[in-house]
Amino acid sequence: MKNIINKTLIIAGLLSAAMMPVGCKKDFKDPNKATQDEVFSSPRGLAGVAVGLQRVYTLGRASTLYNLITINGLTTNELFVVNTGNTSEVQLATGSTAVDGNNTILTTFWTTCNKVIYDANLVINNAKNLGDKNYASGLIAYASIFKALSIGDMAQFWQKVPDGIGTNVSFIDRVDGFKKAITVLDDAIAAVSADPISAAFTANVPAGIDISNTLLALKARFSLYAGLYPQALAAANMVDLSKKSTFNYDASNLNPVFEVATSTNNVVQPKDSTLGLVVGLQPDFADKRVAFYTSINPTIAPRHRINGFFNATTTPIPVYLPGEMTLIKAECYARASTPDLANALIELNKVITKVPANDPFGVGAQLPAALGVFTQGQLLDSIYKHRSIEMFMSGQKLEDMRRFNRPNAERRRNLMPYPLRERDNNPNTPPDPPF
Repeated sequence: MKNIINKTLIIAGLLSAAMMPVGCKKDFKDPNKATQDEVFSSPRGLAGVAVGLQRVYTLGRASTLYNLITINGLTTNELFVVNTGNTSEVQLATGSTAVDGNNTILTTFWTTCNKVIYDANLVINNAKNLGDKNYASGLIAYASIFKALSIGDMAQFWQKVPDGIGTNVSFIDRVDGFKKAITVLDDAIAAVSADPISAAFTANVPAGIDISNTLLALKARFSLYAGLYPQALAAANMVDLSKKSTFNYDASNLNPVFEVATSTNNVVQPKDSTLGLVVGLQPDFADKRVAFYTSINPTIAPRHRINGFFNATTTPIPVYLPGEMTLIKAECYARASTPDLANALIELNKVITKVPANDPFGVGAQLPAALGVFTQGQLLDSIYKHRSIEMFMSGQKLEDMRRFNRPNAERRRNLMPYPLRERDNNPNTPPDPPF
């Protein structure tokens, strides 16, 4: 993680005219330093760097988002490798000792997460110096979303995560990583509460992300993962479930899963209509979410294909799903110090019975409600099942498998080995976990 400095996101072209020497003066300035100073003191320059965070996180095969979905999907049996020539994917699908610090997908994922955190810090710290506090709060909130996502994403796959960016950085436990992400989100929520985001800022970043709801939704997610159930419940209750928050794509900036996997049928595809779940937890035959997330090719193998949020070049990918928030509520009630099984069942049934037309993204099981008296264990099993279906290919299932104490036999690895690039450059890198 040495010297992870972003030099590509500075918009030199926009500033080059202002930097050209005049006359015959020989006191030339360092153009890189001048450009950086200009960018990080300018609202529009900082907005350009903030947009760069989204590009690194969401675009292309090297993006954090693509690799999050792929690592998670192959490790948890959601996906399988179509072409065994894809060595890194095959290693993840094989699991155990086949996955090592040389795995290029893991290394890329680690690098992009740290790159986003580094650049987000620059945006957040420099935004605080701006005179326009409403524009600054937008910058802080927007950058904080990608910083928190990156910290939380790393904490899902590694036992310990870096406690900062730099040389010989120390590591903290993964649960503390989730708490660190929550602190980032809380600071952003406070900034927006003090100074509402200006229209001028939203005009300078891509459409799609509902910033206020996303801050709360990610706080609910990472609070759940940290075992902070009252906090997770409170945050989830504040999210407006009628609103969408998405990573948007266009003809020049393609949906990365469609670009790499769906369109080529040469990398990964869904295992089958079970969505990788074991007997007893598999989707009901009438569950409409299976047809949402998968399609059928009756003539060319494999039969089951990627659908849902990865079925076209410009299909938006949700930052979170409304159904995730409802299932967070159900789980928090079920795991409360005094379990509230009645309210847990009420929230669970909202997902089970949801009609696709009543969901902002069209995700709905449309099944009969679960009726009867259930134990805590039975409700948690059902919550796990419906999270696995409702949030298929969202990159969250490995964390769920650990949290719900699913057997190791259901996944290829529990936690990941550290990239050799990190180990070679940082003596503080922890030992690799055995599985």
